[in-house]
Amino acid sequence: MNRRNFFAELKRRNVYKVAVAYAVAGWALAQGIAQVFPVFDIPNWAVRLIVLAIVIGFPIALVVAWAFELTPQGIKRTEDVDLTSAQRPAKRTWIFVVVICGAISLSLFFLGRYTARNNSSAFELPAKSIAVLSLLNESGDPADEYFSDGLSEELIAALAQIRGLKVIGRSSSFRFKDRKEEPKTIGEKLGVSTLLEGTVRKQGDKVRIVAELINAADGIELWSRTFDRELKDIFAVQEEIAAAVASSLKVTLLGSDERSSANPATKNTEAHNAYLLGHYYFQRRNLEDYRKAVAYFDEAIRLDPDYGLAYAERSEAWTLIGDLSGQGKTAWPKAREDAEKAVAIAPTLAEAHAALGWVRFFAEWKFAEGLSELRRAKELSPANPTANDLLARVVVYLGKPGEAEKQARQAVELDPLAYPAQNNLARVLWFEGKLDEADAIARKAAELQPSAASAHRWQVLVAAKRGDGETALREAQLEPDPGYRLFELALAQYVRGDRQAADAALADLIANGRDQLAYQIAQVYAVRGEKEKAFEWLQISFDTHDTGTLGLLIDPLLRDLRPDPRYKSLLTKLGPSKCKKQPRANWTKALLPFLTSFYGNGRTKFPKKAERRLSLSAKQPS
Repeated sequence: MNRRNFFAELKRRNVYKVAVAYAVAGWALAQGIAQVFPVFDIPNWAVRLIVLAIVIGFPIALVVAWAFELTPQGIKRTEDVDLTSAQRPAKRTWIFVVVICGAISLSLFFLGRYTARNNSSAFELPAKSIAVLSLLNESGDPADEYFSDGLSEELIAALAQIRGLKVIGRSSSFRFKDRKEEPKTIGEKLGVSTLLEGTVRKQGDKVRIVAELINAADGIELWSRTFDRELKDIFAVQEEIAAAVASSLKVTLLGSDERSSANPATKNTEAHNAYLLGHYYFQRRNLEDYRKAVAYFDEAIRLDPDYGLAYAERSEAWTLIGDLSGQGKTAWPKAREDAEKAVAIAPTLAEAHAALGWVRFFAEWKFAEGLSELRRAKELSPANPTANDLLARVVVYLGKPGEAEKQARQAVELDPLAYPAQNNLARVLWFEGKLDEADAIARKAAELQPSAASAHRWQVLVAAKRGDGETALREAQLEPDPGYRLFELALAQYVRGDRQAADAALADLIANGRDQLAYQIAQVYAVRGEKEKAFEWLQISFDTHDTGTLGLLIDPLLRDLRPDPRYKSLLTKLGPSKCKKQPRANWTKALLPFLTSFYGNGRTKFPKKAERRLSLSAKQPS
C-alpha cells in the first residue's frame, strides 16, 4: 500500500474522526475530573491515574477504528463491510459531538485557570506569619502536660512581641496537638507560612527541649536545636529558644531592623511552675477549674509577690467566677485589686492592662476607663489573643458595630480555630443584623466547641428573628448549658406560636434562672410584647448588676422598648453611649451653609421649619 492509499484508507475507516473526537473528549474529561475531584477530597493520584488511562487509550482507540466499522447491523470488521458503504452520505453527528466536547473542554480549562488564580490568592499565606504548635510531652508522665503546654504558650507570647509578625493564638495552634496532619494543611488552616514544633522531656531536675522551625508550604526544616538544661535554668532556655527563633525569623520572615525580646515574668522556678499549673486549669473555661486556677495563682504569688502575670490572670479568673457564680460582690473587688497590682508591678505587660480593662468595663461598668485600658493592652502587644478578644467583646456594647466587627475579625485572624473568637464574631454580626453570616459563623463556633455554654444561642436568635420557630426550637434543644437552654426554649416556643409551651418554658426560666438570667427574662418578655414585664425585669437586671444589661444600647430584641422613657432612663443610668466618639449634630454645622446657599439662589425658597430645626441642631453641643 502506497502512502496515498494509506491515508485514503485512514479516512475511509474513520480513523481521523475517531482521533479528533477522542482527543477532544479526553481533554474535556481530564478538565472535568480536575475540577470535580478536589471538591470531594479525592486524592491527586486518582486524577493522575485517570489521565494516564486516557493517554494509553488513545492508540488503542485508533487501532479499534482501523480494524472495526460501526454499521446499522452493529460493529463489524472493516474487511467484512461493503466498500460501497464508503460512498454513502457522510453523517455529521460526530462533528456536533466534537464541537460540544470542545466547548465544554475550553470552558473547564478557563474555569480551572480562573479558579486556580483565585485559590492561589485566597490561600496565599502572609510571609511574616508563624504558629507555635504544642510542644509534645515526652516525659512519660501525663502530669507534666501542663509544663510542655505552658512552655509552648510562653513561646507564643514571646514571638507575639515581634512587630509586624502574625502569630496564631493558643486555641487554634493547640488544636493540632494530637492530630497528624501535613505542615501544608496546618499552614493553610491557620493562615501561616511557618510552624514551630518540638518536644519537651522533663525528668527530675533536668529538661531537654527540641525545637524545629518548619516551612509550612513544603515541610522543609529551616533549623532544629536541642537544649539540655537543669530545670532551674528554664528561663534561660526560654530566652535561648526565643532568641534562636527571632534570629531565624529575621532572615526568613522579618527585616533586619526588627527585634524580639522575651523576658521571663519571674525568676522563681517554683512560682513559675505554680503559674503554669494555674494557667492549665484556667484554659479549661469552667467555674470549677477557674477556682482551681486561683489556688495555683495564689501559690505562685506567695512564692513571688511581684509576679505580675499571675496577678493579671488571677484577676481575669475572679471576674469570670463572679459572673458565672452570681457572687460578683465578693469576687469582683478581688479582680480589681489583682488587676491594679499587676499594672503597678508590670506597667508594660499587655495582660495586666487587659485584665484591668476587663474588670473596669465588664464588672464595674466604668466603660471609658475599661476601653482605655483594653486599647492600651493592644498597643503593647498587637498580636496578644487576650487583648484582642476582650477588646472585641466590649466595643460593640458602646454602639460601635463597625469597629466591633473589624476588631472581632482581627481576633479570628489571630486565632482562627478558637471558639471564643468565632462566637464573639457571630455575636457582633447578630447585633449588626447580618443574620446569614452570623448564623454561619455561630454554627462554625459550635462545631469547634460543642459543649460550650451558649453554643447555640446565636443560631436560636437568628432563627427567631426570621420567624423560623422550628429551627429555633431545634437549636435550643441542642444547647448544652441548662440556663441558656431555658432562655432559648422560652423564645423558640413563642416564635413557634405554641403559647402553652411558651408560657411553661418562661415559667421554668423564671423559677430556675431569676438570679443569673434576669436580662434574658426581660428579652423574652420584650419579644412577647409584654412591655411592663420586660421593664420590670430590666430594672431587676440593672439593680443586680447582671452583665447581660451591657447589651441594652444595641440589643435588637429590645427594639420595641426604645421609644419608652423608661428605656432611655435605664440607658442613661448605664451610660455606655457616653463612650461613643461620633459627635452629635456636627454634620448640621457643615450642612447648613450649603443648604442656605442653595435655597438662597432666588429660585427656591428655604423652608422656615427646616431652617429652624437645622439651626437649633447646629447649636447643640458635640
